Amino acid sequence: MPFASASLLTEQPKCYEDAQNNLCRAVYDWTQNERLAEFSDWLIAKPAKIVLIVVVALILRWLLHRVFGKLAGRAAEGALPGVIARGGVSVPAGALGVERRAQRAATMGSVLKSISTGVVFGIATLMVLAELTLNIGPLIASAGILGVAIGFGAQTLVKDFLSGIFMILEDQYGVGDVVDLGEATGSVESVGLRVTRLRDVNGTVWYVRNGEVIRVGNMSQGWARAVIDVDVSYEEDITRVRELLKQTAHELFVDPDFEGLVIEEPEVWGVEALSAHSVVVRVVVKTAPLKQWDVARALRERIKAAFDAHGIEIPYPQPNIWLRTEGPGAEAGAPGPAPRPPSRPPR
Repeated sequence: MPFASASLLTEQPKCYEDAQNNLCRAVYDWTQNERLAEFSDWLIAKPAKIVLIVVVALILRWLLHRVFGKLAGRAAEGALPGVIARGGVSVPAGALGVERRAQRAATMGSVLKSISTGVVFGIATLMVLAELTLNIGPLIASAGILGVAIGFGAQTLVKDFLSGIFMILEDQYGVGDVVDLGEATGSVESVGLRVTRLRDVNGTVWYVRNGEVIRVGNMSQGWARAVIDVDVSYEEDITRVRELLKQTAHELFVDPDFEGLVIEEPEVWGVEALSAHSVVVRVVVKTAPLKQWDVARALRERIKAAFDAHGIEIPYPQPNIWLRTEGPGAEAGAPGPAPRPPSRPPR
């Protein structure tokens, strides 16, 4: 292809002045066509650079996530000193502290991954804007002013972020904890700087903004307690009932299947309430975190079996039927009020 003479040459394109734009220089030197060189820059060089920036950002994000994941895994490993005494002997915190450490490590890893994602893609966005020949200098210089404006316009968002940071630093809860956040109660599936995701016992997923959390009830830190209220008849000997409950709870305590779940000798606190139909006796068991419900179910089953074996009644309300014998609507020869059957056979 013959080249045009020097008199017909047009002035060099803008991209030709960029020493790093080899494609534009090569196209212009080969064709001596300014428009074609500019088109090659916009249709090939810049899209290729943008794709390269996005790919590098994705790779960097993946690497950072792997690094933070390994750091969180290492932070969750290791043994902790004993913190719970059972029978006067220090019990290793492996069932409690290590699990708690793993939960907190997973939470911190999740937050670090979120921060790294925001930083990497924020820088990548600025680089893409620079490739599109947009002047990002004023954008960077006005970031402070824009931040103040966003702070006034998005106070709720800033409040959520600050609350999320302090929740994580103070270790109020972590991934895997069962918490009560007021409007929602359930297991924590993820903790972010803005929202916390919970799943309740029915399987419903709740998204709670960190700034809206006024108080936190954590059921997973340190230890838990199973509280069981047992109803017995007024005719029962309370001393006998207390001894039987204490014996039944002790059998659960020494059961090898519950060695890691029940961490202290169960206690029978005594009469908790006097209701219209029964006497309420309270039994409490100190358990490992999140195991109080399993222990309570097992102890209730044992108490029911023990009561049946010793003839102790668990009362329940019984309806009374009254027949009108006088006044309007009374039937001739109708019997009087039906006597209330005894709650148990006389001794």
